[in-house]
Amino acid sequence: MSRTPPLVTLIIPARPGPAEIQALAAALRLDYPRDRLEILVARGRQPAQQRNVALRQARGELIYFLDDDSLPAADNLARAIPYFAAPEVQVVGGPNVCPPEAPAWEQAFALTMGSWLAFGPSRARYVPVGARRDSSEKELILCNLMARKSTLLALGGFDESLYPNEENALMDAIMAQGGRLLYDPDFRVFRRPRRDLRSFLKMLLAYGRGRAEQFRLHPTPGSALNFVPPAFCVYLAVAVALRGVALWPLAPYALLVLLQALALRAPLGARLRVLGLIPITHLGYGTGFWRGLFSPLRSATSGPPGPVEIQSVPTA
Repeated sequence: MSRTPPLVTLIIPARPGPAEIQALAAALRLDYPRDRLEILVARGRQPAQQRNVALRQARGELIYFLDDDSLPAADNLARAIPYFAAPEVQVVGGPNVCPPEAPAWEQAFALTMGSWLAFGPSRARYVPVGARRDSSEKELILCNLMARKSTLLALGGFDESLYPNEENALMDAIMAQGGRLLYDPDFRVFRRPRRDLRSFLKMLLAYGRGRAEQFRLHPTPGSALNFVPPAFCVYLAVAVALRGVALWPLAPYALLVLLQALALRAPLGARLRVLGLIPITHLGYGTGFWRGLFSPLRSATSGPPGPVEIQSVPTA
């Protein structure tokens, strides 16, 4: 006799108001029994808080987190759920991929985030990389993440003083308790990157700041690689001041950027954009990291940023 499929709750944070939630239509197309699916939209102004409120109300034993613009593949639940048959598997995730119809600049942003030189191992969050494997928070991203509710609640949910990077700290805590995190390159959502250079730079500053704040609150050896961009910012400032031989290391750096752009499978125009975006990525992330290292930390106990409204979406 076949086992009843587990009840899965989709949690989608969204801003207040009646704006369309792109993820909903795609969520309703998931190939999964409708009576075993719950969809909760959490409207508010702080996503970590919104997800925590929805998590405490969720009925599902498995939670699938999507952003409001994540478009999951129809077979995502059918693909991920069998992994949870192993009790040590606590989290399953995969990439969020730029849709092919996105404008040229968005494609360039996606190529940059999916390049090794710009994002290191975290590029797996933006392009399918390799085969299914045990992974870490470096490769998984919250806009496309499934986890056991019991584990998330036992660890207190997301740290609301962290945003972004609240999921990274939580996944580190799961691994510290012996839980396994899986990356499946075919467990994917389509999601458009930032729409212009200003938004892309703002994202980089936020990512850098979030990682630094995570390091201050929840330090782990895995954060060592994230100190490379801020170190590059310091070198560049010193080299520009000293000039002369201090600038020579920029020559091999420029060569690496060129080789990375040439290695991409993309039109010439996209590669030229990536040539400029890789240094912008390092400088933007590094600057945000320094800001996060020394700016005052936010407190999760200083009061909520606003009310959270939970909307249960009919699945029938």
